[in-house]
Amino acid sequence: MYERVRSPRRRARRLLATFAVAALGVLGFASAAEALPANFWGVVPQLAPSAQELQTLKQGGVDSIRVPISWDSVQSTGPHEWNWSDADGVIGAAAAARLNVLPFLSSAPAWAVPVDRRVGSSKFLPVRNGRQRGGWKRFVIEAIRRYGPRGVFWREHPELPRLAIRAWQVWNEPNFKYFVARPNPAEYGKLVNLTYAAAKAADPGAKLILGGLFARPIEATFHVRPRQAYFASTFLQQMYRSTPGIKSKFQGVALHPYTGSWKNLPARIEEVRRVLKANHDAGKAMFLTEMGWSSEPPSRGDSFAKGIQGQARELKGAFRLLVHNQRRWHIRGVYWFSVNDYAGLCNFCGGTGLFHGEAPKPAWFAYKHFAR
Repeated sequence: MYERVRSPRRRARRLLATFAVAALGVLGFASAAEALPANFWGVVPQLAPSAQELQTLKQGGVDSIRVPISWDSVQSTGPHEWNWSDADGVIGAAAAARLNVLPFLSSAPAWAVPVDRRVGSSKFLPVRNGRQRGGWKRFVIEAIRRYGPRGVFWREHPELPRLAIRAWQVWNEPNFKYFVARPNPAEYGKLVNLTYAAAKAADPGAKLILGGLFARPIEATFHVRPRQAYFASTFLQQMYRSTPGIKSKFQGVALHPYTGSWKNLPARIEEVRRVLKANHDAGKAMFLTEMGWSSEPPSRGDSFAKGIQGQARELKGAFRLLVHNQRRWHIRGVYWFSVNDYAGLCNFCGGTGLFHGEAPKPAWFAYKHFAR
């Protein structure tokens, strides 16, 4: 799945821009399964669901949507300009449907960190000089001041349910070249420390979740320099080793356990939990902030393409496994990628949605069976 994401900047901008014009007037009602943690069931949109689609998601048992808040989008032109319109659209549309939001903060603007044009991502994380570090911290503080418990956004929109954001993900797939061209566990540890300091300054009750780690990118096996990727377990272990005291700075680890079969999930999850245990952090919560399979016809070159019924079978097998092992693996949330099909953003994005256009797939009915 080494071409799974081709342009994170384009993907984030398209999602945010389409959300910004979404209708905001729909309410929906559903509750999570009683035996599971609150806000357990989530989805990751590729394109903005309409107001009706958001209502359908809520009524189907979806608790939360995971979306980007991109520093590059908010401050694309320089450090003195702020444009929250795209993020406002995302968060406002979700709140109107009474859906919680799990944002991942990512994507440095080109004025702060140069872009690697080969992969469309920042060459490195924004931790190498004072301008980068200061800019990132200010971005985090301002995001929380806008959407957190005392957020300006909620005062500006009293007509919306006040679903203040308290949990924030730090980047997305920081172990994989498509979100940072030169992944570096030590630099990621520095970014977590920076984010922690900023988040606590803005909201003492804020919680941080590590960026979702791509479990086993094939690039991690390539003998090239600079390194293009790490297995999630290796990256996490090196982050702990290089950053003393880091375990007190985040409340959850996140994994993207993409694999050709749900039967491989235990190996991917347990290798990460072993790292947590080895670092005396075994009680740490785990979130699966992306997982999924495609409904496109099976092919020899795409192990994620399962066909329309096969996609539903993979979802059923995965969700049954995760629910059964939720306590043992300390799983606090599961997010399906994605809501809708959109070809071109990655090698299986054209079929990974629970819906094709407005038409629900069998996988959506399977999802509802678990979530409602």
